[in-house]
Amino acid sequence: MKKLVKLVKVNNLQYNANRDPEVYRRSANENFRIQALVDGSGAVKCKLLDSTGKMLHEQTVNAPGTYTHEISFATPGVRVVTLSVEGNGEKFAQDLRLDVMEHAWIG
Repeated sequence: MKKLVKLVKVNNLQYNANRDPEVYRRSANENFRIQALVDGSGAVKCKLLDSTGKMLHEQTVNAPGTYTHEISFATPGVRVVTLSVEGNGEKFAQDLRLDVMEHAWIG
């Protein structure tokens, strides 16, 4: 049986919750690129939700295909967003930690 989502990427790197979060950090107003490589066939609904469940983005992708969305935040801090994918009678959800720095490193 094939998995609905083959791979999740943040900023063009495979997402791993155990990896040092510095790898994925961005400065305020700098985009995070979130991608999901979807497998299977037919239309698949992809959603990006914030920690309160508010919809940030929704898109339908034809599988096999790639869901891509860029999002930025104006203020520094840690955000947790949930990538939710539904299709072919399957559901997939993964929380993504997005760290936003006040400004880029100097030096």
